[in-house]
Amino acid sequence: MDWINQLLDFILHIDSHLVELVQKYGIYIYIILFLILFCETGLVIAPFLPGDSLLFTAGALAASGNMNIFLLGLTCIVAAFLGNQTNFIIGKFFGPKIFETERKYLKKDHLAKTQQFYDKHGGKALIIGRYLPFIRTFVPFVAGVGQMNPYKFTYFNIVGAILWIVPLLGIGYLFGNIQYVKDNFSIIILAILIISVLPMIIGVISAWSHSKKSK
Repeated sequence: MDWINQLLDFILHIDSHLVELVQKYGIYIYIILFLILFCETGLVIAPFLPGDSLLFTAGALAASGNMNIFLLGLTCIVAAFLGNQTNFIIGKFFGPKIFETERKYLKKDHLAKTQQFYDKHGGKALIIGRYLPFIRTFVPFVAGVGQMNPYKFTYFNIVGAILWIVPLLGIGYLFGNIQYVKDNFSIIILAILIISVLPMIIGVISAWSHSKKSK
């Protein structure tokens, strides 16, 4: 059982093992990062994989000369883009099947409302969702379930991937090797995670507040 705990620790904290992975696998680190980001964005069963903290750490390692920042950026953008596209296709395929039979929590009018939402706000949801851990894994899947226009989805998927990857890699590249950041790396990563989920928390509180007032 100890090996299972070690495996889970490695998967959940892979960003902290990144230095070790770079030293061990060299050029193959780009493939590893591609697979991690692809799974995190492309498989609804893998929202627990690190995203924001992994990108920050990778940017810092690129600044120290362990990786090429341009190849790293391209790899991460392609992984994030293809992950979302895959998730969208899965949702598009299974969406109608899920709602074929009426269930208590899965009604066809829910599907209609989802379609209306993504017709109107799909682009914003895709871009904002990129910055929300866990949520970003489900947004493209739900967009597929809601039968969002595939051309519109692809456009905002590209834009969202660039706007997510470039800033986080850039911040890590510029500030990741500053001594203060190194000494307080765990705190910085925690701060990034908190900032990432803050919009979601504010949204939930706001929705709850409006719901309470309407009642």
